[in-house]
Amino acid sequence: MALDMMIFICVVSFVIIQRIVELFVARTNEKWIRSQGGYEVGAKHYPFMVAMHVGFFISLIIEFLVFDRSLPAFWILLFVIFVMLQMMRIWVISSLGRYWNTKILVLPGAHVVKKGPFHFIRHPNYVVVTLEIIVIPLMLGAYFTALLFTILNFIILSVRIPVEEAALREVTDYKEVF
Repeated sequence: MALDMMIFICVVSFVIIQRIVELFVARTNEKWIRSQGGYEVGAKHYPFMVAMHVGFFISLIIEFLVFDRSLPAFWILLFVIFVMLQMMRIWVISSLGRYWNTKILVLPGAHVVKKGPFHFIRHPNYVVVTLEIIVIPLMLGAYFTALLFTILNFIILSVRIPVEEAALREVTDYKEVF
């Protein structure tokens, strides 16, 4: 069980620190976009998305510790997938550059990013996050968290993606690109 706890602490700590760093990057990018005339859409659902992500970590920690979960036999395979998802996350963020954010910020007249993973998928960041919400808890034996937050994430994205796409169609070249 000591190995399980060490892996749990390392993975969860890594992801939490990563998310905190990403919030600083997002804040810097938000200031830049707003200085260029950009604005936020979908602000009403954003607090629910933040609450869902915070709740994900709380649920993950409680389920692992309180219910004494252990790593499944196939955790190494899931860890490899997790590492690949982190590389994809970096690719997404670096491809979007200053346009990457946790909020939906649009810049009128901007050209939609079509490089990197955006060349293949419209919303690669949402694919990464969705897979992380499944893979991380499964890797740590937290099956309830995986199921519950996959459903909650689906609900949030069913609101968020249409709002984002409508805003992009309205003020960028999104409809020409996609």
